[in-house]
Amino acid sequence: MKPKVAFICVHNSCRSQIAEALSKHFAADVFDSYSAGTETKSQINQDAVRLMKEIYGIDMEKSQYSKLISDIPPVDIVVTMGCNVTCPYLPCKQKLDWGLEDPTGKNDDTFRNIISIIEKKVIELRNMLNN
Repeated sequence: MKPKVAFICVHNSCRSQIAEALSKHFAADVFDSYSAGTETKSQINQDAVRLMKEIYGIDMEKSQYSKLISDIPPVDIVVTMGCNVTCPYLPCKQKLDWGLEDPTGKNDDTFRNIISIIEKKVIELRNMLNN
């Protein structure tokens, strides 16, 4: 059975959504991916949606939405994005913190940089769990 990985941040609208989408794209064969937060937004960050479509052809709004941590199944690994406040707590076997800057409200270069870092970290996680 594949491990379940949750990407967690406060609003579940940007970094955690990108991580969920990239994990489904690059690592679906190794682990199941979820994202969630302690609060929700009415929609996923539109800059993230636009750039994910542009870079990877992934339409996050087709398969993802902002959800609370109570809306996802129990998970094996929790990855916090770097909340700058108290990160949400979710029971798990292993916890990682990626400490990523929130690109919300920043320019496309900042977004592209964060997306690139998330892609690298997702592939590292995939490789770690695949061994």
